[in-house]
Amino acid sequence: MRDSDMLAGLVAQAEGRAGDLVTIRALVEEASEIGAARALDRLGLSDRAAEDDLRELRQLLSAWRDAKSAAKNAAISWMVRACLAVTLLGMAVKTGLVSLVRP
Repeated sequence: MRDSDMLAGLVAQAEGRAGDLVTIRALVEEASEIGAARALDRLGLSDRAAEDDLRELRQLLSAWRDAKSAAKNAAISWMVRACLAVTLLGMAVKTGLVSLVRP
């Protein structure tokens, strides 16, 4: 029996008896499962390899975030170093230390 046949049977059962609570819950559960299966199928995630694919995508995303964070931290570190070097050079020029180095 297909999932949609089960759902159709539950709908018919609910209509015939004014829908007791058990039938309504079964109807909602069956409809939810069918909807979830359709959504996964439309996304291409209904096969057995989908779990491995998602795990691999999560690992790639995590690696990308780590690399992005490391690149940002390195860029900030180099900018701070450059600012400090320019500051030191400016202080050396201002105090006349640069003239001591020139012949």
